[in-house]
Amino acid sequence: MLAQAAEALPAPATAGILAYEQKFDGHRALLFTPLAPGGPALLQTRRGSLIQDRFPDLVAAAAQLPGGLVLDGELLVWDVAAGRLSFEGLQRRAAARSRGAAALAAALPAHFVAFDVLQQDGAELLTLPYRERRRRLEVLFTARALTAPWTLCPMTTDVTTAREWLESWTDVPGLEGLVVKNMNQPYRPAARAWTKIRRRDTTEAIVGAITGTLTRPQLLVLGRYDETRRLRTVGRTVALRPDAARRVAEHLAAAGPGHPWTGVRFAASWGSRDVLDRRRTAP
Repeated sequence: MLAQAAEALPAPATAGILAYEQKFDGHRALLFTPLAPGGPALLQTRRGSLIQDRFPDLVAAAAQLPGGLVLDGELLVWDVAAGRLSFEGLQRRAAARSRGAAALAAALPAHFVAFDVLQQDGAELLTLPYRERRRRLEVLFTARALTAPWTLCPMTTDVTTAREWLESWTDVPGLEGLVVKNMNQPYRPAARAWTKIRRRDTTEAIVGAITGTLTRPQLLVLGRYDETRRLRTVGRTVALRPDAARRVAEHLAAAGPGHPWTGVRFAASWGSRDVLDRRRTAP
């Protein structure tokens, strides 16, 4: 089941009808425990790939869970050296294989934040309302006294608490917002019937380069001046919508001589060796 993005926190018409869960910045995953003793635990991505070989620590810890269980949740990684959640570490774990996965588990242990239970004792629970599925999930964590790497996703039905989470808790690395769910709603695979609200912080930046053309920019490469007045790259935008591209184009001009990014190359994407086909602009 998926979530539709929204800009603001919806307020329920009736108290207690909505649940607000903390949204973590990780990888969505389903965890399956074997119904028959001795079978393997499986870990499946949102796209359907099986990745349990990359998370042997979670597979081993699944022995704490009852058989015939399916949990929906978020995969996270804790960077032991840095003492914080690490999305980069999660990417490394997700790309590792066999022997490398076991070695990474010590420095970057995996955690599973469970927010739904879809099957219990081999019986499917999808038609049950979220209220009942959440109750069963809480009972599971209490009865089994589950601790790390298993975490019960924090949830509240109090909108004031939810606003506090959105404004304060999202300062913590790894927390990016809230997911809002109807307490009476069944689990609907592939439906975007939840709502997600990400915390947004604003800042100012300088356009130093673009992809596309001056009249039709596609994305913007952004910079900020450091204390020596050197223009440093800080990031890039997503692809611009046509109306935004038209507004930006009104302010763009070709770069003159001595542009601070002359000769600088940018990667086409995160971790890629391909070079971004960019055009420098007057900052």
